[in-house]
Amino acid sequence: MTSVKEPVNGQEGDSSPEEDIGSSGKVRAKEGMAGLAKGLAIIEAFGASTTRMTVSDAAHLADLSRPAARRCLLTLVDLGYLAHDGKFFTPLPRMLRLGSAYLSTSSLTQIAQPLLANARDELQESVSLAVMDEGYSVFIARAEAVRIVSTGVKLGGRLPVYCSATGRVLLSGLTEEEIHRHLACVPMKRLTDRTLANSHAVLQAVKRVAEDGYAISNEELEIGMSAMAVPVRNRSGGIEAAVSVSVFSGRVSVATLKEKFLPVLKAIAVRLQRAL
Repeated sequence: MTSVKEPVNGQEGDSSPEEDIGSSGKVRAKEGMAGLAKGLAIIEAFGASTTRMTVSDAAHLADLSRPAARRCLLTLVDLGYLAHDGKFFTPLPRMLRLGSAYLSTSSLTQIAQPLLANARDELQESVSLAVMDEGYSVFIARAEAVRIVSTGVKLGGRLPVYCSATGRVLLSGLTEEEIHRHLACVPMKRLTDRTLANSHAVLQAVKRVAEDGYAISNEELEIGMSAMAVPVRNRSGGIEAAVSVSVFSGRVSVATLKEKFLPVLKAIAVRLQRAL
């Protein structure tokens, strides 16, 4: 007769501590719903550079065994979050619900959106708000300029902190130890011939941002694109977020960014700071 696993301390059996060994051999403690953690790891692996994945891709990116990755992917298909063509898994619109839960309840995004829209109309360029998340700058609000070719990333997009204007602004409020910890989350590589991709150079750039009060990424992420960002501070003086504008460098020079765009971004930051 098949035995039934009894709940532990009034909880389901899944909540007992165990160990899980991923495909890399790294041991992870499991507390509570380990299956949920694995599924979320796969969801977070999707992004601008990973719009679809195989079972092998998911196992590698989420640090899971192939059987565990396959079970998670098929569960997400059953729940309507992913589509499967027999080989590749791709996100479906239902995935948007996960991000909207944060965006719809964050007072910061609600306060920022009309300010970003006003700045976009004044500058005729896309203006965004970003926060830090494990080595990435994540865009939580954005007012997009209407152009044939769009600039920058979309709402919910992520950029590595080491070479993005928003990322360096967000790093500038941290201690040197904290900066190195964030830089370690994302392997640094040269995306263009202008990218700063070593810890010493990035640290010096972040220190200049702290002194200047703004950051400029000039064709470090992609040739032909530049961005400027300024910090949004909370009431205690810590950096809560970064406001940025992204432009085509052939249309807007660095000098114009400093002369025309910087005052507008600083004005948004001050208004957001007063609301925090």
